[in-house]
Amino acid sequence: MRFKPARIPGVILIEPDLNEDSRGFFFESYNQKLFAQNGIAEAFVQDNHSCSARGTLRGLHYQIEPRAQGKLVRVIKGAIFDVAVDIRRDSATFGRWVGETLDAGHKRMIYVPPGFAHGFCALEDATEVLYKVTNFHSPEHQYGIIWNDPEIGIKWPDLGREFILSAKDRVNPRLKDGVF
Repeated sequence: MRFKPARIPGVILIEPDLNEDSRGFFFESYNQKLFAQNGIAEAFVQDNHSCSARGTLRGLHYQIEPRAQGKLVRVIKGAIFDVAVDIRRDSATFGRWVGETLDAGHKRMIYVPPGFAHGFCALEDATEVLYKVTNFHSPEHQYGIIWNDPEIGIKWPDLGREFILSAKDRVNPRLKDGVF
């Protein structure tokens, strides 16, 4: 595996070594020892799986301490534009974002550490995303930031139509009004 730091410290793009032949492929999607050697030492405690129609935008979601979550995100079918926003108030990159396209073909993954809001937009129908998290889901610690906050300025892909959002994601507050 190759671990490549993103523009914001802590966010890491991971490219697995694929073994492909006429039968198909094999790769390690997680190896605790390699991840720890490359700065991802948290233990993962829960796996989540979502399926989204093209144009579905999920996020920006996060949990606060003591239930903050790191996420290891990968796509097993389709493609997404994946976004991490730094919400660590004492960080030099507070409010900045990084985005990566992840798809089933390339099998790249992204690690989003605790202290970041996370979201993604499905670029294809029936896109399936698997992600491991470092803390259990906790509704009382869960918050969100509106996906189109002008202070963050995420450049979401233009899909030629309105995004599909949950009722909750339509009314998330702006970054300046967030709970961190």
